[in-house]
Amino acid sequence: MQKKDEIKQAVQQQFGKNAENYVQSKTHAKGSDLELLVEWIQPSKNWLVLDIATGGGHVARTLASRVDLVIATDLTRPMLEAASRANQQAKADNILYVQTDAEDLPFLDKSFDAVTCRIAAHHFPDTPAFIREVSRVLRPGGAFLFIDNIVPEEADLAAFINQVEKMRDPSHVRCLSVSEWRALHKANGLHEIKQRQRKKHFEFLPWVQRTSESSEQEEAVERFLLEATEAQQSYLELKVDQGRVLTHQIDEWMVLCKKEGGYVNDEGHI
Repeated sequence: MQKKDEIKQAVQQQFGKNAENYVQSKTHAKGSDLELLVEWIQPSKNWLVLDIATGGGHVARTLASRVDLVIATDLTRPMLEAASRANQQAKADNILYVQTDAEDLPFLDKSFDAVTCRIAAHHFPDTPAFIREVSRVLRPGGAFLFIDNIVPEEADLAAFINQVEKMRDPSHVRCLSVSEWRALHKANGLHEIKQRQRKKHFEFLPWVQRTSESSEQEEAVERFLLEATEAQQSYLELKVDQGRVLTHQIDEWMVLCKKEGGYVNDEGHI
């Protein structure tokens, strides 16, 4: 089993060398969830927002024009630098960048009106620590908007999905199931307001090439998928033509939580 430090070094290495790829990635930059998260959060102009593991800076950029200040954090400095360049080109100037660990945030308790984390937590080795930190820095009644890839509740199928992801990206740690995330939220006083689960479809080659080190690695991932059981291929809706993987899908969960201690009405508004 990898140690936390080794995992985080792998994350820094992976995202450091692929920073611009993540800034430009259509999956990350053009997702419909960016508009939806604004609709769900309903940010106010005086808000201070924390975007954890900002990656290409897409969430920070989306929220910047709607709030007073966004603090964008990431474990990887080149990732922050790439996000900063893209956000400056987009005239999103009210964003501060902080290199830090999602599991050990350097902010005071109850500092933020909202916290976001999008398509990143499957790289965190200690998800309970991450959620504890989210709850700690969020003010009572504050919003936590979380998006990540998830696995099914069936243990064997979940292990298969995580193995595919790990083969494709060595910095991958583990996707959790919805029930696992809900248990962490509940344990840390984060009350679920609304949620959405959707299927994300990928063309295999761009997906695998975004993180691959070699053609041998890409071939290994493809071979693993082609040799998967019927149930595993069915879950992924694997499309194959002439022995080559064309497309597949994974599940993503989006959830809005509010921290206990603030007034929340029936519509989920503070």
